[in-house]
Amino acid sequence: MSGVLAGFTVIFVVIAIGYALGRTRVLGEHGEFVLSRLVFFVATPALLFDTLAKSDLSVIFSPTLAVASATAFAVGIAYFVLTRTVIRRPVPEATIGALAASYVNSANLGIPIAVFVLGDASFVAPLLLFQIVVYSPIALTMLDLTTGSRGGSWIETVTTPFKNPIVLAGVAGLAVSISGWTPPTALTEPFRLVGGASVPGALLAFGISLYGVRVLQRGVAPRREIALASVLKMLVQPVLAYLMGRFLLGLEGHDLFAVVVISTLPTAQNVFVYASRYGRGVVLARDTALVTTLVAIPAIGLVAALLA
Repeated sequence: MSGVLAGFTVIFVVIAIGYALGRTRVLGEHGEFVLSRLVFFVATPALLFDTLAKSDLSVIFSPTLAVASATAFAVGIAYFVLTRTVIRRPVPEATIGALAASYVNSANLGIPIAVFVLGDASFVAPLLLFQIVVYSPIALTMLDLTTGSRGGSWIETVTTPFKNPIVLAGVAGLAVSISGWTPPTALTEPFRLVGGASVPGALLAFGISLYGVRVLQRGVAPRREIALASVLKMLVQPVLAYLMGRFLLGLEGHDLFAVVVISTLPTAQNVFVYASRYGRGVVLARDTALVTTLVAIPAIGLVAALLA
């Protein structure tokens, strides 16, 4: 449990610093906007390339990958279908909500939790790969196609995913890993250096966004969608992970504990960055990330008490 508290303490401290920056306006009136774009276009692509280029594919392609991908798709699709058919939200907002309900905080919270609680950071590597190489490209492509200009040619539709910096960086990093080539330090060090700004940058931007707003504010926050995304993320996804791991893959002991803990991680701040980039579902992404982060502390503690 101490590992859980340590991981979350890091997150809340950096978010609090971001809030202080917003309150004092140190970064100016458009600080959040500029910082979010810096994270989206520069820091996150650098981090993804550096991480995947150095990854061990034998560790990545494990049962954790199957559980992470299946449960994320199931929960994301469930949210998307419900909000499109019942609540009747536009595709961009439904896409952001689907990410908020299923996109796990695998980097800035997943890595500390994996180290302190699971004892091995490699447990989050499969999840990181899936979200970078598969899940993000699908969601970002949908956002590109539904928030851009209408009437584009089929060539533009096909090439849209390959114009996104996050997708390009993920594919490039995976290609380097598969090739077995080890780039010289002079080439990889700039990516590592710039990529180091991704996690704190996303948290700082998230903290800045909290100043001057009320979380779950009536008339502003889409409370039904936030509640739906939070329940799917913190209850349904971990339960699906347990059922799939235990009864479909036959996992037991620490391996089963690991896949359930990973699925109980809260919504990633990356979803807020994506929402800010496209200007759709920003409040939904922000409030869901905050609610699930608060709920995750007792939730992961409960999982540890039941399965550890």
